[in-house]
Amino acid sequence: MTHAADEVRFPLAAPDPEVPLESDAELARWWESRPRHRMLSVGRVGFDRGGPWSFAEGTGDLVHASGGFFSVRGLRASAGGTTFHQPVIDQPEIGILGILVKEFDGVPHFLMQAKFEPGNVNLRQISPTVQATRSNYTGVHGGRPTPYVEYFRAPRGGRVLVDVLQSEQGEWFWRKHNRNIIVQVDGDVPEHEDYRWFTLRQIQDALRRDNLVNMDARTVLSCLPVTRDGQPEPDDRFGRALRRSYGEESRHTMTAVVSWFTEEKTVVDYRSQILPLSGAEGWRRTDDEITAGDGAGFRIIMVSVEARIREVSSWVQPLLAPTRNGFAAFLVREIDGVLHVLVRARAEPGTLDRVEITPTVQYSASAAALGRPEPFADETVSPPAHRVRYDALLSEEGGRFHHAQTRYRIVEADPALPVEAPPDFLWVTASQLMRLVRHSHYLNIEARTLLVCLHSLT
Repeated sequence: MTHAADEVRFPLAAPDPEVPLESDAELARWWESRPRHRMLSVGRVGFDRGGPWSFAEGTGDLVHASGGFFSVRGLRASAGGTTFHQPVIDQPEIGILGILVKEFDGVPHFLMQAKFEPGNVNLRQISPTVQATRSNYTGVHGGRPTPYVEYFRAPRGGRVLVDVLQSEQGEWFWRKHNRNIIVQVDGDVPEHEDYRWFTLRQIQDALRRDNLVNMDARTVLSCLPVTRDGQPEPDDRFGRALRRSYGEESRHTMTAVVSWFTEEKTVVDYRSQILPLSGAEGWRRTDDEITAGDGAGFRIIMVSVEARIREVSSWVQPLLAPTRNGFAAFLVREIDGVLHVLVRARAEPGTLDRVEITPTVQYSASAAALGRPEPFADETVSPPAHRVRYDALLSEEGGRFHHAQTRYRIVEADPALPVEAPPDFLWVTASQLMRLVRHSHYLNIEARTLLVCLHSLT
């Protein structure tokens, strides 16, 4: 069956010349007009000032009085004879991450938001049109309605281009996924001072700057069907190989890729289960944090938020606070003139289907506690500068994590590196990753971020 959305492809290269609705300078002035500290302030508080948040009797879980939003519970996971415990964020409701698309003078534009999140290291980042939990957009918080949410809930106007459930951090969430949806509209869209229309090229430029495009925007844009058709042949070898990566040539057929992934899911030795927070061995609760020391990689804290530009003007909430930055990298190389990406099938404790496709190398702040070997760390952590094709420090979910940042990198492999890889690794093309990301529970959040970063290398 052919779906209408599959007939739409967005060119990765900007039209020559591209005529955006607003110039880069105009968008920059708008961005600077959204002063962050006057709009939102965040400070740590103790659990005794948690307001509607409290520790449930019997389980010790940190829960909201409404029964909505999310809770902090315990997790036990075991692999290869090793067992570990930790807190985990349990958010069973499915939120909406949605982006509106509209053409202006024949050029597709994406409606993006200057959104303030309490956990962002710089508070304000470029975000989707709608980024809301079900509790938010159904008004559990008692605040103002979520702007533009009506475009992403049935019945809706417009044409759905992407609509897929995607997972989030499997090390820190328990089986969480959100609805990633892109809707194209033709009619007038109400204006709002916190929103502007960006072209894809303008978003790609923003992706090259640290902590500017947030995680939720990246995951939605990774699902966007894109093409390199119609572009002139690149002058450089890497550009030519990258362009061919969006075609049909590949080292492995799509059937072989899916078979490899299915095999890895069946052989993985990994078990995890939710349990009361009070049962998370090695973790202790103080007046203002839940911690197991710096070796665990993160702690749970409580913050108080004052906001002029959110649906609710003030609130308190828990945040998961990493103690160090993460790292995620794609290793890429030419195979028969086509750029391929080395990906890994890896289990994470909170992932719904146990195994997802991850970057070549992935360290989170809590990676040491998980004890995972990274066979290709040497090739990606300290590569020669001329092999680094993309490098930026990007924030993770600012609504649940405090100052969580990951160094994202795309590195061209040493030509001497053997093409043969360990069984849980596979060389795939950008085209194959794009086909996989149109379905749930294939690419993890870090791999989806790196896919959209790969798209930016035009």
